[in-house]
Amino acid sequence: MWNKRKEEELTMRSTAPPTSAELAREGIPISTLPGRASETEASRGTALIGKSLLVKGQVFGREDLIIDGELDGTLELQEHRLTIGPNGKLQASIKAREVVVVGTVHGNIEASEKIDIRKDAKLVGDIKTARIIIEDGAYFKGSIDIQKPEVSRPPVAPRPQPALAAAAAAPQQQPLAVNPNPPEAKR
Repeated sequence: MWNKRKEEELTMRSTAPPTSAELAREGIPISTLPGRASETEASRGTALIGKSLLVKGQVFGREDLIIDGELDGTLELQEHRLTIGPNGKLQASIKAREVVVVGTVHGNIEASEKIDIRKDAKLVGDIKTARIIIEDGAYFKGSIDIQKPEVSRPPVAPRPQPALAAAAAAPQQQPLAVNPNPPEAKR
């Protein structure tokens, strides 16, 4: 015989959205479901251009971006990370904080912190960055301009040397007049 409490539990279970564990058991990747994102993606704020997408024009962003599709134009993520996936094909001018290349890029890259070119990557273009990593097996053709990261420090007044400070603080004395003909000493 059915208990009313058990009936309520069963109806609540059947209408509740499936949990992450249930979806994983069914082989459904959580990040592909509409309205759901994995916790790591949501906390970092990462956008994705999938491998079936082609974007032409200018792209500006205020979050990290992963491109596994194609992009033709310019891309600007001033304070964020750009990752070009293994299927990514970019013909673009790129500005970002950090760039990781696994796919193909034809164009110049300017990264304020670091550029990482992985082993299966192909990059044709000039690079401006503070740090660079090029793995064995990567293809790179272009020039590299290493720039020191700009550190904004308040101007510091030079400190005087102790010996110089003492000499500068002492009052100026007039030189003593020396008599070339000293008086003869009396015996």
